[in-house]
Amino acid sequence: MPTVQVATHRAVPGPAGSPSPERTGSAQAPAPTVTDPALVRRAVKAAALGNAMEWFDFGVYSYLAVTLGKVFFPSGNPTAQLLSTFGAFAAAFLVRPLGGLVFGPLGDRVGRQKVLALTMIMMAAGTFAIGLIPSYAAIGVGAPILLLAARLVQGFSTGGEYAGASTFIAEYAPDRRRGFLGSWLEFGTLAGYIAGAGLVTLMTALLSPEDLLSWGWRVPFLIAGPMGVVGLYLRMRLEETPAFAAEVAKAEHERPKVPLREMVTGQWRALLLCVGLVLVFNVTDYMLLSYMPSFLTGELGYDATHGLVVVLGVMVLMMVAQPFVGLLTDRVGRRPVIAAGCAGFLLLSVPALLLVRDGSLLAVAGGLGALGLLLVCFTAAMPSALPALFPTRVRYGSLSIGFNVSVSLFGGTTPLVVTALIGATGDVMMPAYYMMAAAVIGGFAVWRMTESAGRPLPGSPPSVEPGKHRENA
Repeated sequence: MPTVQVATHRAVPGPAGSPSPERTGSAQAPAPTVTDPALVRRAVKAAALGNAMEWFDFGVYSYLAVTLGKVFFPSGNPTAQLLSTFGAFAAAFLVRPLGGLVFGPLGDRVGRQKVLALTMIMMAAGTFAIGLIPSYAAIGVGAPILLLAARLVQGFSTGGEYAGASTFIAEYAPDRRRGFLGSWLEFGTLAGYIAGAGLVTLMTALLSPEDLLSWGWRVPFLIAGPMGVVGLYLRMRLEETPAFAAEVAKAEHERPKVPLREMVTGQWRALLLCVGLVLVFNVTDYMLLSYMPSFLTGELGYDATHGLVVVLGVMVLMMVAQPFVGLLTDRVGRRPVIAAGCAGFLLLSVPALLLVRDGSLLAVAGGLGALGLLLVCFTAAMPSALPALFPTRVRYGSLSIGFNVSVSLFGGTTPLVVTALIGATGDVMMPAYYMMAAAVIGGFAVWRMTESAGRPLPGSPPSVEPGKHRENA
């Protein structure tokens, strides 16, 4: 298995304005880490697959929301069924901060790779279990209780997934390519969502409503088992990140012990910025990818199959744009790209939703396509921007806490809150107003954050590609 090589000559100077490297007792800066391209590619693939697994479940759950409501929450009121289903969806996000509090500090103590292997096992098990739960008609109230339990397992495990995966890629990537390589994490997100939603769409088109209700809905959840085995295999073959290995070496070969207080109070400013950035990222993400399919069918009376296909097309468009916008963040910086996304949602949310409300296929595709391209500004930039907020010593733990608190309070609750707001006010423009409010908060966070493109991660030496250290020596 290839190993990460560490250069023995003088350090590569960082870009102008970058933070000074930590002193090591000599006048020279620490030697740069020379990345192994093959190992970096494997790290990106393994991290992205875990994210794909997580979002495969989200895609399946969101696109089967109406069917799951009938299976687990029998009621004569379709809106009540949908609210109950999204309530179980949101419940998983309430335990995500607990997962972050457990897995984040653990990742800073025992290593990123071990924790990511554990979260993969738990995510796959939780999703697979949903496919085995009997219906309400078979066991009564036990059915929704078991569904809730499986969702809580999923939520707890995902509390350590995104922060760990983005940290893993960021700590492996060369400084000048971190945006591009990090963008593949959300490429995996979209691929998983498309796989899950596409499978549901195909089954909806091929199966009768009766077959989908009786057994068809189980198939996508059961597929999670084999996917989890593949993901676990890939993650177990990886080595620990160079940044974490250096932290262990500095602690004289003992696992570093980081108090929880240091992860929170010691990083309060970065945590607040993280919460604001994740808020706009996830509110818009869940609004488009999780809520819009149900909005098209439940609120606008749009044909279910056609609505699903349109949203899938938008996600394919986002996948195509994702790596190019990732490259752009390495060229112009993370801040301008994220700021453009915030400005776009502030100005275009209402026009885009008015296009969606028009109901014609072209208008719906145009409105959702515009929102999707704006969302790429976040999906391409955040995997590299968020880990750079925190030093290596507390990166996994602090990012897990900030990310999951924000997702739990604002992101995962988006479908439930917007559905309730529309029910209370009768105003179907609520999704646009919600995204605009999120854009304002995200814009303030962007204004206060420091540019990280092309610079070493805080607390780590420069990370360069093979040959680059010689060019800059």
